[in-house]
Amino acid sequence: MRKLQAKRSAIILEQAGLSTRRTFLKTLGAGLLIAVSAPVSHAQEAPASRPGRGGRGRRGGGGGPIDIAARVHIGQDGTITVMTGKVECGQGARGEITQAAAEELRVPVGRIQLIMADTALVPDDGGTYGTQTTPRTLPVIRQGAAGARAILISLAAAKWGVTSNELQAMDGKVVHAASGREADYSELAGGDSAKVFAATRPSGVNVTSVAQWKVMGTPKARNDARSLVDGTHQYPTDIVRPAMLYGKVLRPPSYGAKLTKIDVSVAKAMKDVIVVQDGDFTGVAAPTSFLARQAIEALAKTAKWDEHPQVSSTAVYDHLRTNARGVAVKNPLDADLQSAHQALRRTYRVAYAQHAPMEPRAAVAEWSDGKLTVWTGSQNPFGVRGELQTAFGLTPQTARVIIPDFGGKHTGECAVEAARLAKGTGRPVWLRYTREEEFMWAYFRPSAVILAEAGLDAGGALSSWYFVNINSGNAGLNTPYQVAGKHEQYAQSDPPLRQGSYRGLAATANHFARDSFTDELAAAAGSDPLAFRLKHLDDPPLIAVLKTAADRFDFTNLWNSKHPGVGVGLACGTEKGSYLATCAEVAIDEQTQTISVRRACQVFECGKIVNPSGLLSQVQGSLMMGIGPALREEVKFENGRVTNGTFSDYLVSRFADMPEIDVQLLDRPDIAPAGAGETAIMGIAPAIGNAVFHATGKRIRQMPIRLDAAVA
Repeated sequence: MRKLQAKRSAIILEQAGLSTRRTFLKTLGAGLLIAVSAPVSHAQEAPASRPGRGGRGRRGGGGGPIDIAARVHIGQDGTITVMTGKVECGQGARGEITQAAAEELRVPVGRIQLIMADTALVPDDGGTYGTQTTPRTLPVIRQGAAGARAILISLAAAKWGVTSNELQAMDGKVVHAASGREADYSELAGGDSAKVFAATRPSGVNVTSVAQWKVMGTPKARNDARSLVDGTHQYPTDIVRPAMLYGKVLRPPSYGAKLTKIDVSVAKAMKDVIVVQDGDFTGVAAPTSFLARQAIEALAKTAKWDEHPQVSSTAVYDHLRTNARGVAVKNPLDADLQSAHQALRRTYRVAYAQHAPMEPRAAVAEWSDGKLTVWTGSQNPFGVRGELQTAFGLTPQTARVIIPDFGGKHTGECAVEAARLAKGTGRPVWLRYTREEEFMWAYFRPSAVILAEAGLDAGGALSSWYFVNINSGNAGLNTPYQVAGKHEQYAQSDPPLRQGSYRGLAATANHFARDSFTDELAAAAGSDPLAFRLKHLDDPPLIAVLKTAADRFDFTNLWNSKHPGVGVGLACGTEKGSYLATCAEVAIDEQTQTISVRRACQVFECGKIVNPSGLLSQVQGSLMMGIGPALREEVKFENGRVTNGTFSDYLVSRFADMPEIDVQLLDRPDIAPAGAGETAIMGIAPAIGNAVFHATGKRIRQMPIRLDAAVA
């Protein structure tokens, strides 16, 4: 334990420029480090159970052994440092983790210094995905900070000969009100450091109840807002190391192409250019990015490739359905469907979508004494470290990954490529993908074919439900609507493109298909969409958000009073322990065949709100992001090449696309907080599709929603 503490403190001091032995011992001797841990979480994993959900959803801090660390360090100057393996991706993790630590340590948020996503300093809290930071990591941070507070109070009690119950922690001090005595946290830590460092985490530590929150539950502005606006924030692209070179990698012309021949002499002959070859990998490094690009272009002219036929985007849905594995030839509930008063069978399609990050993949790699350090953008720092260990035969002690804030993306291919170039040149190397490379060689949100079949009885109630997602995943697969017989399934296929995580991932596709299909069933039953949903729901939180959204939007009146070229639609759902309902109003331009979203109302509930302003931004951002793939975003590809890999061709949401947005957050102090990074994106696409039907009388069963794909 002491060796681990010393190592962590040494690296912290090194970062702060305090690397001499004398300064190190002086600071460490007056410091306190407390470690606690909780379970590793994985992408698309659901949180622990939420009361009242009947086992369909999960919420909370999770059960089982605690094994992910959150660390608290009290410096000699009173600085409180908290460490977490989570990444700030713009979702507000830095703010809410800081709030949690400040709450339990009884200090203002300004007293907390948070170190995130540096594998040499922080514990492995799992990747920042799957909406797990709030329900899984936040409780661990709170337990660690509360444990630190308990130890400090016990030290003061022993020092003054009083009981811990007589003492109170406040503003970085332990106070004995009866005598007026007080001691700073740093004084208590330094006064008995040997015993404190050897101390185990106290048992039975209680975190602060919601009713006593003073820091959590209040709005907190971003503490990095100024640096983001004035440009001083350092992204991976901005990292500069001494004697650094700029790299480029030779890319195949198409997916699956194999290099058969290349002449590297022309690039080697270029002044100051270094060519690096490692198996199938060929790259260059040079003193400027311009020279590196010239060298890679020269290499590309000499390269010969073996290319093979590839599936195109025009044939992708047939390909996925043909190659689906495990889908029954016949609906196992077909007998129920045949006997139903009414039966509907529909197929929905969802296109591949690109993450389209503002910063393409980028990394700076540096080798020193057999050890590798990489600065890169990723939501999974320890996963990237693992990729580097595998690629170069390193250990956790010889591979270090540092993720600056806003380190999106999950995989570490750019980090590995930069490290190959750095190893081959013996100097630090900076590597950044071009926008075209990002579109072509990053992963995509999966395409999907979704089969939906359902029966209605004579009273307009669901009698059977069959729902199969082919290829994109099982997140959000299960219907919240009540039906006696149902078959829900995710079937893998043979995807032609590299697939990976995306906000909401399969839940977005499944909610689009399910709530579009639900509208079709409501129409077949002769019911309005709101009444039909309420008839089939028994989940109080979902009913609450649906009714609230419909009331705020005035949905029933707008549905019944149609206007030419204008329509309204709604959708609702639950995923990862949170609930949403979305209403949308669209306008149809028949001349240009375009759909405009005029208004969107979303009601969102994720238990007790930790940071209202941060949550509001999350929900608003999800709505904005969701409009793009709902209406336009679609990766097109042919002959193994992406054909719309620029922002002029691949149309993400623009400011002009933004509707009037009304967001209502429902606060539930009686429910543990759930995450909000993904769920809020799910409702906008089906709400738009249903609104288009209301305006035109035609159904569109695909994303992106285009009028030329409408059916009667």
